[in-house]
Amino acid sequence: MSFTPENMFFIGAVLIFASIVISKWGYRFGIPTLLLFLFTGMIFGSDGLGLEFNSHEDAQLIGMLSLSIILFSGGMDTKFQDIRPVVGQGLVLSTLGVMLTTGITGLLIYYLSEWTRLDIGLTLPMSMLLAATVSSTDSASVFNLLRSQGIGLKHNLRPILELESGSNDPMAYVLTISLVQMIVAAGEFSGLELATKIVGQLAVGGLLGYLSGLSLVWIVNHINLPNASLYPVLVLSSILIIFTFTDMLEGNGYLAVYVAGLVVGNNKLSYRRETNTFFQGITWLLQIVMFLTLGLLADPSDMLDVLLVAVAIGLFMMFVARPLAVFLCLQPFKIPAKAKLFLSWVGLRGAVPIIFATYPVIAGIEDAHFLFNVVFVITLLSLSLQGTTISSCARWLGLATPAPKEGNEFGVELPDELGSRLSEMVLGDADLANGNHLSDMHFPEGTLVMMIKRGNSIIVPNGRLELQKGDILLTIAQQS
Repeated sequence: MSFTPENMFFIGAVLIFASIVISKWGYRFGIPTLLLFLFTGMIFGSDGLGLEFNSHEDAQLIGMLSLSIILFSGGMDTKFQDIRPVVGQGLVLSTLGVMLTTGITGLLIYYLSEWTRLDIGLTLPMSMLLAATVSSTDSASVFNLLRSQGIGLKHNLRPILELESGSNDPMAYVLTISLVQMIVAAGEFSGLELATKIVGQLAVGGLLGYLSGLSLVWIVNHINLPNASLYPVLVLSSILIIFTFTDMLEGNGYLAVYVAGLVVGNNKLSYRRETNTFFQGITWLLQIVMFLTLGLLADPSDMLDVLLVAVAIGLFMMFVARPLAVFLCLQPFKIPAKAKLFLSWVGLRGAVPIIFATYPVIAGIEDAHFLFNVVFVITLLSLSLQGTTISSCARWLGLATPAPKEGNEFGVELPDELGSRLSEMVLGDADLANGNHLSDMHFPEGTLVMMIKRGNSIIVPNGRLELQKGDILLTIAQQS
């Protein structure tokens, strides 16, 4: 069966519905949700139920669209106050760490090609290209697992992972595209030109992302649209404009949208709650569509021929290349060895390497299909082996803590433009020592008790209400 205009919506809806249902069972066994989406696509694909999809160009387009929006949303969710203490560690891992992983892994692949009986036959540039496509990490699966199982992390590991995963895709993209161009140019591309191109793309992408983020904040706060539902749509269209415009100026579009998301997420923004809710839903949808598409694109029967090579490379990355890169990059920083071990183990590969592996195929490079199949197997191995053991690894290393609480007990949020903040307070014996009425308690000036939660009941307070131990008070105060 193939996709046609008549059945596309029906088949797409069935695939998404099946993926969501299957993912429910994955939580129980600690399986990364995104891995299940990938498997769902493979089950419905040409080697499974027979659904034909073999367009690398379409898969790449869907991946670029999805990844740009996912990176922007990730930037919006990352707070400066969280990443400020670890900005050095995160940026070193996302730049030097990616290059070290690429270099170490690329040399192994070239060694396997030249000095072993494995049927690889890749040149040094092709070996480096293969390594570059799988050099970035995908923390989305990590956070999904940790959140679903209520696990937090010590030593600021979560913000390090958030910053690294959000900013290492652009570096891997620049390396992949530059190596593709060098291989196509057949040696007419010098090392100096390669380095200049990488630095130039990152500089242009970062600058345009910062300026675009500031512009978007100003537009959203001043445009005064008649319908609040239009604000998220305005932001969505702006993401695609930022990505495309940056790419036209030969900058890194992925870095631009991530930086723009950071700027937008850390400034006052009108209708933030509506925008966040919109992007939470569309980000999940795009992740499902992206993994389903890549699953449909794969031919499991072709992967049997590269299984031994791919597993060897994947295990080397897990146990040698990634740990070496992490320990070398974090050597100047005071981070416990256990934390470095955990960072080494959570270098998951996700959809991004598979998307990047479509570039050599579309460029018509020899052995590109071999490279694509190897990358796909490495991704499956990483998600299956590392993804299912992350929670156990955090507990084994003594790094697990209760997950930080998100939101409040009342489900109440305030728009940024009000300039007020909400706080919760659980009453104890000391709070009721001077009396059990609100008038007996001493709150800071400008603080008002909005609601009280007692058991499963929500109470609107008045002067006659008698407070009890264990009551949860929701207060509102003007931000200083």
